[in-house]
Amino acid sequence: MKFKKSIAVIALLIGFYFVNPVVAAEDNEVSATAVRKFYPKKYTEQYIKQITPTYKDVGKDDVFYVALDMLIGTNGEFSRNAILGNNLSMRPVKIEFKDLGLINPDYANFDALGWKKGKQLYIFINPRHKDAPPGAIAALLSHEALHQDEYNSLAEETYAWTMEASVWTEIVKLYPESNDEIHPLVDRENKLKKLFEKGNYSNKYIKMTVINNEGYKNLPQTSPGFEDL
Repeated sequence: MKFKKSIAVIALLIGFYFVNPVVAAEDNEVSATAVRKFYPKKYTEQYIKQITPTYKDVGKDDVFYVALDMLIGTNGEFSRNAILGNNLSMRPVKIEFKDLGLINPDYANFDALGWKKGKQLYIFINPRHKDAPPGAIAALLSHEALHQDEYNSLAEETYAWTMEASVWTEIVKLYPESNDEIHPLVDRENKLKKLFEKGNYSNKYIKMTVINNEGYKNLPQTSPGFEDL
């Protein structure tokens, strides 16, 4: 399934979680070794230094640099470019791990949260995903990057979830080491992938899941840029 990369994307995600959110873990430090064991082989220390200038404006964690770099050549390349600054704010999106419950207790179990402060866009990721494979984070970011202002809708979430599933399907083929099934974020991605495949690589079952998600029960059907549900 190919996505139109010229689509006008205009929406901010207030927050989201999959149908069975995992209880948030404490924000413990995760060693670089624990995270890097899931890095594809080409992402050596030297290679990461080479790509850092491209991605340094989005945040401090090099797992984000690897994740964004893994989107090159996938359906998530549009999202990568959006995060790098080709978005409605015309600024790089800031990405960080953050305890979402500090923003609002209702957000504590969300996997990620899109935020806008003034003209600056942010993507906050639950700290329980600090040790997630960068490929899973890449799929998550491909979803989040589609939300860029205060509008959101069922149509937009359907598109974003389908994008995420599509990208994860590509990632596990390109970088099979990303598919660490014991990690909660990978579990989320594999659930989305199954829905995507069940619908013959369409949004058929993902759309049903979005419509029945309690977190989206107050969303309108459509929003600017996402007029078709």
